[in-house]
Amino acid sequence: MEQIDETDLQILRTLQRNAKLTTKELADAVHLTPTPVFERQKRLERKGYIKKYVAVVDAEKVGLGLQVFCKVKMQQINHEIADAFARRIRRIDEVTECYNTSGAYDYLLKVRARDMKHYQEFVLNKLGEIEHVASIESTFVMSELKNDYAVNI
Repeated sequence: MEQIDETDLQILRTLQRNAKLTTKELADAVHLTPTPVFERQKRLERKGYIKKYVAVVDAEKVGLGLQVFCKVKMQQINHEIADAFARRIRRIDEVTECYNTSGAYDYLLKVRARDMKHYQEFVLNKLGEIEHVASIESTFVMSELKNDYAVNI
């Protein structure tokens, strides 16, 4: 893995707080001129340190206020089954995050839905239709205490 220096880390920290900064604003924040900051930012993007830039949308304001953590246990698991599961999950809009986990369950899904009826339809018509799913356990979020998208670097 390529080494990055403290200036690169400062750029990453600053962009995590506000990715809408202009190159000049970013340069001012890290005490450099715009040209080297622009070049460093582009290199960090090319090398994959910066995956993408997104707007964080308030899910409740767009009608997706129900948040559920869904634990999925497979009947059996191998590369073919895992690949098929991943392909299906990537196409399901309600699933915003999916992790392959160790322990009692094989996958942990973060799901957004309008309401309980929408979530029920998701479980029955989308998740329940995936081959080799043995069980599903749902944990409903009552309130969100912390949601920090930044990586502590």
